[in-house]
Amino acid sequence: MVLQWDPAYAKAYQIQVSPDGNTWTSVYSTTTGKGFKETLDVDGTGRYVRMYGTQRATPYGYSLWTFDVYGTGGSPTAPPALPPNPANPPRLVWSDEFNGAANTKPDPAKWSQDPGNGQNGELELYTNGDNTNLDGNGNLVIEARKEANGQYTSGRINTHGHLDFTYGHVEARIKVSGTQGLWPAFWMLGSNFKSGTPWPNCGEIDIMEHVGKVADSVYSTLHAPAYNGGGGYGSPYTLAGSDFASDFHTYAVDWDSTHMTFAVDGHNFFTVDRSTLEQTRGPWVYDHPFYIILNNAVGGDWPGNPDATTVLPQKMIVDYVRVSQ
Repeated sequence: MVLQWDPAYAKAYQIQVSPDGNTWTSVYSTTTGKGFKETLDVDGTGRYVRMYGTQRATPYGYSLWTFDVYGTGGSPTAPPALPPNPANPPRLVWSDEFNGAANTKPDPAKWSQDPGNGQNGELELYTNGDNTNLDGNGNLVIEARKEANGQYTSGRINTHGHLDFTYGHVEARIKVSGTQGLWPAFWMLGSNFKSGTPWPNCGEIDIMEHVGKVADSVYSTLHAPAYNGGGGYGSPYTLAGSDFASDFHTYAVDWDSTHMTFAVDGHNFFTVDRSTLEQTRGPWVYDHPFYIILNNAVGGDWPGNPDATTVLPQKMIVDYVRVSQ
């Protein structure tokens, strides 16, 4: 039996079984529950099984992300197999080199514009393509600017419905924007978000985020139930005294069923081991399709708003995006 707890977990609880859902017998008990992921060896017989909490570890009750029971008897249905891990070495399966003519839009067979307002306190309005153009030199340009009416505008595109995939090597070569209040990002969101699974349950993989106020760092972060927002699980990559906005850099993640490893310019700097994550942070929610997002945000809770030092317009320039499996 495997219990994957949310932050609200039971310090003391019983595992109970029942033949009819009315009469319950305890087959396991503890007063030292530690939350996160608990794997229990339990011996009992019953048609029904439940966790019966007797002492909260926090003020917030009890919450299980998953409650997996393994046993014999009956007519169990085998769980679906995980998707196959990438080949070794992985092979290129999708790419966009952005080789179109100047002032044309990114390929609509690969990308969808994602217009609307930003989240997280952002100030920009994402337009329906006005701020996302090819430059004729093999690059996509996502431009953040302040319009004559004072409105900040920018661009956001994604691959949902064109490329939704599980596992692989995901890489982009990007020259980020860089001034106070800018927040360019290369990231992925669980495709089930589009069919109603809320964030952060759908999972989010931030391959690269940069905030203009910290010129010499970029960040890679995971978001899921139990670790998200400002409490996401991630790491910065810092080149002290540098400015990431001054040149192109390659940002990548290697993702399979057991781990993710994030890299900048081929330097691996942050590895997430699935078992360690489940034992110390919370659930691994990354065994299903995700889609890629590119955006160049203005303002927000993390970077802060533009100020008197901010220089606009600002361009996030993308040389390529590639996926290998």
